Amino acid sequence: MSSESWPPPLKEWVARCLGQMTDANRAEAQAELRESIANAFAEKTLWTTDWAGVQLKRCGLSSSQADLMPKAPPVLNTLKRKMNDTPPMSKKAKKAAAQKRNDANLDFGDQAALNRRAERFQREHDIERQKSMRSQASLQANNQNAHLFNRISRSDSPSAFGTNPDDPEADPNVLDWDKYTIVGTNQELFKDYLRLTSEPKPETIRPYSVLQQTLVELKKRWKDKVSYNWICNQFKSLRQDLTVQRIKNEFTVQVYEIHARMALESSDMVEYNQCQATLKNLYDLGIPGKHEEFTAYRILMLLHGRNKSELNLYVGTLTPRQKRDPAVQHALQVQRAISMGNYHALFEMYFNAPNMGAYIMDYFIDRERTRALMTMTKAYRTITVCFIQNELGFESVSDTLKFLGTHGSAFFVNPNALDRDKTVECKSAAPQLAQVYEEKYRKVGIKGAI
Repeated sequence: MSSESWPPPLKEWVARCLGQMTDANRAEAQAELRESIANAFAEKTLWTTDWAGVQLKRCGLSSSQADLMPKAPPVLNTLKRKMNDTPPMSKKAKKAAAQKRNDANLDFGDQAALNRRAERFQREHDIERQKSMRSQASLQANNQNAHLFNRISRSDSPSAFGTNPDDPEADPNVLDWDKYTIVGTNQELFKDYLRLTSEPKPETIRPYSVLQQTLVELKKRWKDKVSYNWICNQFKSLRQDLTVQRIKNEFTVQVYEIHARMALESSDMVEYNQCQATLKNLYDLGIPGKHEEFTAYRILMLLHGRNKSELNLYVGTLTPRQKRDPAVQHALQVQRAISMGNYHALFEMYFNAPNMGAYIMDYFIDRERTRALMTMTKAYRTITVCFIQNELGFESVSDTLKFLGTHGSAFFVNPNALDRDKTVECKSAAPQLAQVYEEKYRKVGIKGAI
């Protein structure tokens, strides 16, 4: 029987009785309390008993005082006589009544303690809810006035870092770059690159409009076959002016892409890797450019560096649009050919590389030629020079012989024959090729790698 189904007078009576109990009579009084309620429940008089007039004998009253208190037995007896007139209860009904009496045997002291605890939790919950409502109202007020605080902190901050000491998120170790952003006033198209050792001055920096004209002129000079060293110096100066003025847009991407292509053409891997690293950051910002072209270059560079783990991670991030691009597809086919040892397909793709992919493949094509020749010398007893030329993608017979000589495999069956008619003896060439491969290509050094 749940106490929630009790009538209000019974609840008040139980609370009053529990308050009158002492440590000396608590056990006996609780037993009497349970017995009274169980009897009333069994007789179905919970709602008809005058609980305000019922007094327990064990709650500090003498027997004479207890006899003078109004009691409920007459009502109980009357109801009992009425119930005796009813037909006798079946075994199932008696069992159900006994179960209800057992459920009524509760420890009312524990129940009262649980009720007080629930009330205390409810009060604490109400207090926390009020605090939360006040904090939300304060946060809304701060958001409405945020522009005022920002303006005050920018104008009144004495620190060079532009931070407000009252701001909990302010980091005194982080520079406020907005304070140092400048707009150049220099109108010269060409300017030598100098590493900054102090705060930049506007009179030494070219504005955005002048930088656009500078790029046009540099492209013209490159077509006129000007020295790469001078062009590279001017591009580094151009990139520096863009960085100082915090210009990051499509023009910035264009500058780095052009400089990267010029560096590839001039075999300047240091500047190329610097441009590639900056382009990756600019592409990640969502600035449009030749993203797919330089994605293919990056895959080829990772193949050159034999960085398989990073290559697999990078290929896994490619979007469907990037995978549909012909240059990216070519780079992925090169990766597949190298991993499977399919040197025949590899050198066909070397001749058909789109854009400037062949410039990057030049850095690892001799390594793959050596691996292919090691495989061929294990499969054949003799190989003609013309077959090696056609299979490994050499442009001429002289280039083929030069490669064989520098890789210690110039062992010919007919050394006195014409160059195009010479035949390599595979048994003598195989161990020399393996030794050269270990010494020359086992470790890869990439200049300017970032």
